[in-house]
Formats: sequence, C-alpha cells, structure tokens
Amino acid sequence: MSRLPQWVGGLGAGLTRIAERLEDQRRRAEAAAAESDPEELRRAERADGSGAPRDDAYGASPGPYPDGRSTGAPEDAPHQPANSVPAPPAYAPAVAPRPDPVAAVPWGVRVAAEAGWRLLVLAGTIWVLAKAITSIQLVVLAFVAALLITALLQPTVAWLKRRGVPRGLATALTFIAGFVIMGLVGWFVVWQVQDNIDSVSSRIQEGITELKGWLLKSPFHVTEDQINNIAKNLQDAVGANTQAITSAGLEGVTVVLEVLTGILLAMFTTLFLLYDGRRIWNWVLKLVPSAAREGVAGAGPRAWRTLTAYVRGTVIVALIDAIFIGIGIYFLDVPLAVPLAVFIFLFAFIPLVGAVVSGALACVVALVTQGVFASLMVLAVVLAVQQIEGHILQPFILGRAVRVHPLAVILSVAAGGLIAGIGGAVVAVPLVAVTNTVVGYLRSYSREQALRMAPPPHGATALDIAPTPPKGADPQD
Repeated sequence: MSRLPQWVGGLGAGLTRIAERLEDQRRRAEAAAAESDPEELRRAERADGSGAPRDDAYGASPGPYPDGRSTGAPEDAPHQPANSVPAPPAYAPAVAPRPDPVAAVPWGVRVAAEAGWRLLVLAGTIWVLAKAITSIQLVVLAFVAALLITALLQPTVAWLKRRGVPRGLATALTFIAGFVIMGLVGWFVVWQVQDNIDSVSSRIQEGITELKGWLLKSPFHVTEDQINNIAKNLQDAVGANTQAITSAGLEGVTVVLEVLTGILLAMFTTLFLLYDGRRIWNWVLKLVPSAAREGVAGAGPRAWRTLTAYVRGTVIVALIDAIFIGIGIYFLDVPLAVPLAVFIFLFAFIPLVGAVVSGALACVVALVTQGVFASLMVLAVVLAVQQIEGHILQPFILGRAVRVHPLAVILSVAAGGLIAGIGGAVVAVPLVAVTNTVVGYLRSYSREQALRMAPPPHGATALDIAPTPPKGADPQD
C-alpha cells in the first residue's frame, strides 16, 4: 500500500511526458506548414487564444540572449528566409478593413449627386441649343412656320392624291392656292387700314376732345392747364427722341427685309415638305442610331398627327372667333371691323395671351371712336365668344390629341416670347404639344420593350391548372 502513491505518481509523470511529446510534434507540424503558408500560422495563433507568447517553430521560447538565439532552440534548426514577414503576435489588435469610398457615401447624397450632374448636363445642352437658335433665329422660325403651314395644307394634298391627281400637280395646286389666299387676306387688311385711316384719325381726335371734356368735368379736379402740360410733355418727349425714332425707322427697313427673306424661305420649305415630306423623314431616320430607330419611327407619325390636329383645330377656332367678334364689331358701327377681325384671327394662334391682346385692341378702338358704351358692348361680345371657344369649341375640335395644361401653356408662351418674340410665342404651344406626345409614346414603348425582353414566368399558369370539361360535354354544365 505504501507503493501505491508512488505508482500513481509515476503514471501521472508518464502521461505528462506523452502530452509534452504530442504538443511538440504538433508545433513542429505547424512550423512546417507555416513555411509554405504564413496565413495558416496566423490562424493557428489566433486559435490558441492564450494571449501568452508562442514558442517558435521548434518549440523553444524566445529569450533575451545577446546573440539573438532563442532559448532551447536546436543548433541545427533551419533559418527563416530573410525576406519573410513574421506573423503578428496573438495579442496584437485586429485592424478593421477600410470601407469602400462609394459605400461610405450616404445613399441620399449619391442620388442627389447623380441627379445633379445630369441636370447640369441637360441645362448646358438647352443653353447651347438656345444660343444656336438665337443665332439662326430667322432660319428656325421660317422652318417652323413651314412645318405649321405644311400641317395645314398636307391633308388637301392627300385628298387630291386619293382622287387620282398626280403628286406633283396636287402639291402645286395646294401650294399656290394656299399662299394666294394668305396673300389676298394680307392685301385686304392693308387696303382696309389705308381706306379707313383718315376717318379713324378724325374720330380719334374727337375722342381725345371728349376725353378731355370728361376729365374737366370729373370729380378728380383735373384742370385744363394740367392737361395742356401733359400734352406739351408728350410733344417734347417725341421731339427729344427724334433721332431714336429715325434709327428705329431705319431698323424697321432691315426688319422688313428680314421678314421678306423669312417668307420666301418658308414658302420654299413648305413646297418641298409637301412634295417630298416622306422621303425627308426617311432620311432623318437614317441619322438616328439603330438601337433607337424603331422608337423614333413610331413617335414621328404620332407627333405629326398631333401637329396637324393642333394647326387645323386652331385655324377653325380662330376663324370662328374672328367671324363672330367681327360681326359684333360691325353691327356696333366700330370702324376697321374687318382689319380688327383679321387681327383677332392672327392673335388666336397665341393661346391665352393672343385673345387678351386682340380683345383689348378692339375695345380701345371702340372706346376712342364710339365712346364708353360701345366699348363695353365690344367687351361683352369678346368675352362671350371667348367663353364659348374655351369651354365648347376647343375641347370639341382639338380633343385630347393636343391637351396641354394651362400652366404649361403660359410658361411656354412666355419662354417662346423671350427667346424669339412673337414668332416664338406662336410656335411654343405646338412644340410643347408635340413634345408631350413624343415623350408619352417613348415611355410606353420602353415599357413594352421591357415586358417583351423579360423572361417568361416559370411554373403552371391559371389556364394550365383550371379544370377542363371532358370532350363532348356541354360548356354550360
């Protein structure tokens, strides 16, 4: 019994030596693996987790010997390569990897930046286009006017071709008839103005005298000296600005030449568009990239139908306005009834603004020539006709083809007037209507293309799992 504790102690010592030998073999295996893969050594050190300094690859603990030898290191131990990087100790803190710079930016900031530079590019493109259009304003306005006239006359050419008239003859007849009618209308307006200018001048003088007498009798306590001073100041202002008026007259000659040039250019452009419009459109399609050609080819005819509907509807509405307002002015014995009706017709091509300007002009002429009562009656006629036009005629004639929000109409007319004057105000609304049609079609076209390119759904459909009656059975059962 006295030898039992000794036997147990010897067994424990033997087990301890066996464990030390196994640990030594494990370390030697890790050292051999570290020579080929340093990352494996790092993982082994992290798996240890003791936080104490690890023995080297040969089981010896590092020691502070002056010659750099490690404690217990064998003399014949192979040396590590000179260019190898030692593994970090287990107690070294882990360094977190740096995040991706793009991922570090907040999502909202990235979206704002993406939208911002695209808006800047779009604004720059619009600015360059505006500058280019301003530099060749005469050519652009002539071409747009030719497009509007072609949209008005092209249905007549198509009607003649359906009746068997050759294309060249149908184009020539429509072109000549259209411009002859427009020329006759212009000549008639000028003739009416020249024929009535003397009577209008005398009536204006009488109206000014009546206005002077009304002011003297009004409760505003206006004296005759004040009225004479106002008239004298006006005469002095005209005399002081004689040079400016003369230069404006010279510039007016230049403007007349530019207008004549624009008219000739618009006439020739209209002729070629009427005769060879489809071939010109096919040539334009060849300039479009092949990836977008199909969408543009579908948007073009729809844009042309929108433009044609707008021009024809506007002409009909303007003609109705001019006829009924002109009849009212004529029966109220207001001079220049026909020229005023023509002005109302022309100004109807400027939505919202044109109706106000032409109606105000008719009221002013009636006020100066016929008095306050006639002016109020003209105002009543203008308002009645315009209300019927806005609530009945335009929705019925124009329909949904060219429906544009009133805010878009006001902003487009203002922008067109600032860029190109009256011509820009005239072409602004049809341009917005055509753009609205093109954008709507391209959006629906892109959705259809996305659905067409999408993979077919997997699994059974509703028709596959629906119960089907046997052959010969009544479908109503």
